[in-house]
Amino acid sequence: MTLMENISEVTEFILVGLTDALQLQVPLFLIFTLIYFITLVGNLGMIMLILLDSHLHTPMYLFLSNLSLVDCVYASAVTPKVLGGLLTGDKLISYNACAAQMFFFAAFATTEDFLLASMAFDRHVAVCKPLHYTTTMTSTVCALLVTGSYICGLLQTSIHVALTFHLSFCNSNVINHFFCDLLPLLALSCSDIYTNETVLFSLAGGTIFFTLLVILNSYLFIFIASLRMHSAEGRKKAFSTCASHLTTVSIFYGTTIFMYLQPTSSHSMGTDKMASVFYTMIIPMLNPLVYSLRNKDVKSAFKKVVEKAKLSLGLNF
Repeated sequence: MTLMENISEVTEFILVGLTDALQLQVPLFLIFTLIYFITLVGNLGMIMLILLDSHLHTPMYLFLSNLSLVDCVYASAVTPKVLGGLLTGDKLISYNACAAQMFFFAAFATTEDFLLASMAFDRHVAVCKPLHYTTTMTSTVCALLVTGSYICGLLQTSIHVALTFHLSFCNSNVINHFFCDLLPLLALSCSDIYTNETVLFSLAGGTIFFTLLVILNSYLFIFIASLRMHSAEGRKKAFSTCASHLTTVSIFYGTTIFMYLQPTSSHSMGTDKMASVFYTMIIPMLNPLVYSLRNKDVKSAFKKVVEKAKLSLGLNF
């Protein structure tokens, strides 16, 4: 049984997009194309660096490589369709394609919540219990944390998609957004969405509360441990190892809380669209930049790869 066979009366949706202003279509296309290119190069490059450099085969970089993979997937679930709409003016998306877009975006964005919490726990162990780090963050523990993050993201999103696409969309098929996001679809439905909203706030709120609790608790202990350090160099190193992660957490959670933890009636679609551009396109681009610009290990690994490439090509400059 396909999604088309449920009680919905529509077979396709129309995405309103970001703007109807024709003079903005080409500039937006060029800007978003550049952002998407940087996103793919940055995140796939990060994954390749981690795979190629044995010094980066540590728990921290295992989580970082998965963060890059997640960013690539959920950006790719949204951006190509946006670019196609800006270039050709095609705003149609089939019912099943809409469900698939919502699933892949939400599943991997939710997975990122749990990965960020896992990364915070890893930093907590590294700073507060350095002598026990290798026995605590074993390969089995890391594999469980990564696998658990994906499972939680996939299961939670499966519930949202199943509930959303069993609603009836009998009044209109025009989605006031540039991709198939949960809240615009709920606003479009002519069914009672009380259950959907309750499940959304419960699951999304529970996820954000739990993962933020892990992150804040981890950084509280890191802060306390750093104050106890006698060496200024030690404190500086402790904070530098956490700075990139804290930057990513602040940006990601700030936008997520703004978008999904307020009632549907409180949303302004213009504001929501701008926020959505930020977390669907900008954040996946920023993450590899934040981690590469502030991380000596990543910079060193990149230099090694460049040197090897020069030698293989016979270049001496």
